Amino acid sequence: MKLSVFTVDNMPMIGQGHDLAWLIHKRTTIEEHDIIVIASTIVSKAQALVIDPGTITPTAEAIRISKKIENDPAFVQAVLNESTEVLIESPIFLVRHVSGNVCINAGIDESNVEHGLLLLPSDPDESARQLKEDFFRLTGKRVSVIITDTNGRAFREGQTGIALGIAGIDTHHDWRGSTDLFGVELEVANEAVVDEIAGFANFLMGEGDWGTPVVVIRGVDMYSGNGGMDAMYRKPETDVIRKALQYYKDKVG
Repeated sequence: MKLSVFTVDNMPMIGQGHDLAWLIHKRTTIEEHDIIVIASTIVSKAQALVIDPGTITPTAEAIRISKKIENDPAFVQAVLNESTEVLIESPIFLVRHVSGNVCINAGIDESNVEHGLLLLPSDPDESARQLKEDFFRLTGKRVSVIITDTNGRAFREGQTGIALGIAGIDTHHDWRGSTDLFGVELEVANEAVVDEIAGFANFLMGEGDWGTPVVVIRGVDMYSGNGGMDAMYRKPETDVIRKALQYYKDKVG
């Protein structure tokens, strides 16, 4: 296998209403079954998901948590508004975003935005599907789209890119039922390929002022007409870490 992986350079500063697929198409040649990886930051900016914290009225719950974690009540309220569940309030504010992803502060970003708070797309899969359709409309090529965000990881320092929304690709490559080099059947080899791709793309995107929020991966055919991030998230009844966090929350408060 030989891959070609490259950034789409000279992307402009993205704002409300920008056509991301058109901007990417004008800056690179798109081929059949390319995997196009796009940072959620520019998807959110194109969708005008920037809010002014001055317009937010904190609830009593937000004020309580803000005192606990020493953060602005309006910011805390914004996190609560974007969440379906609070897993931990302190020392980190860990929540389940409305999309299903568990992350700190609901993924709300105060960097890479001139003013205000930048929210994550509420339905990243739908955003990815729309981009996939836009690319087909512009090029006639069937591509996979992965929208990424940067997340920390349990038990490890540092952050990495993860898949937040997908279209035209499956979340996993399931090796279970196949055999290893010695003929032993694999039982727990369900490879989270979209997160692996997102992590590598994030390495090329960089952080801060690199300004390269789009990466194209070519040479591996993973195109699928199906796929959605629901398959990535563990069910509550099988998620032992979530159960431990709930126990901690109940005990510590």
